[in-house]
Amino acid sequence: MTDQLPVTLRSEPKGAALDLLHIVRINEEIKAIVAVAFKINIMALNAIFLAKRAGTAARGFGVLSNELRSFSSQLRETMLALNGLIHGSVGEVSVLLQDSRYNGVLKSAVSIVPLNSRLSAVMARRDQRTVEYRGRLSKVRRALRSSVDDACRLVELGGVLAKSAKIEAAYGAGFSASLAQVSGEFDGVVEEIRVSLDTLRRSNFFKG
Repeated sequence: MTDQLPVTLRSEPKGAALDLLHIVRINEEIKAIVAVAFKINIMALNAIFLAKRAGTAARGFGVLSNELRSFSSQLRETMLALNGLIHGSVGEVSVLLQDSRYNGVLKSAVSIVPLNSRLSAVMARRDQRTVEYRGRLSKVRRALRSSVDDACRLVELGGVLAKSAKIEAAYGAGFSASLAQVSGEFDGVVEEIRVSLDTLRRSNFFKG
């Protein structure tokens, strides 16, 4: 009987512990995207100043640069909201992990004293509580995945803006080379964000 106890204690918490690891990785990706969003904001400000120097020929580029600045603000707000959901996930997973460990101990006790009706009743109540905890965590998973999908759609818009800026850069007259360089940097940074979001979407946390 004692040989079975460690297995019981390790089996369920293993899944919750892995969830915590996935959450940490998701949070790191979110922080990286927030940093990149701030970088886009600075780049957009510089691009707006450059467009003003270029004058009328770069008016369209200036408009797109301003839109990219708005995009960076929206992206930052979206990722901060995701960060809030991540903190909620940590709380739910931690509760489930603690609950699972305690249930493992109780199940071992029930197997030792199978005719103890009081202990069995306690176990039944805890099993029901575990179902409730899992339901709450599932809601958090769905909300987080939905927010990641929203962020992906927002980044698609950012990609369109960056590519449009590359087109407008060609009309910048004497500043066209400088504008093309800036628009190329926009495109690269937005692609970097897209890769990070794709990593988030593939997280095993959403498969739980």
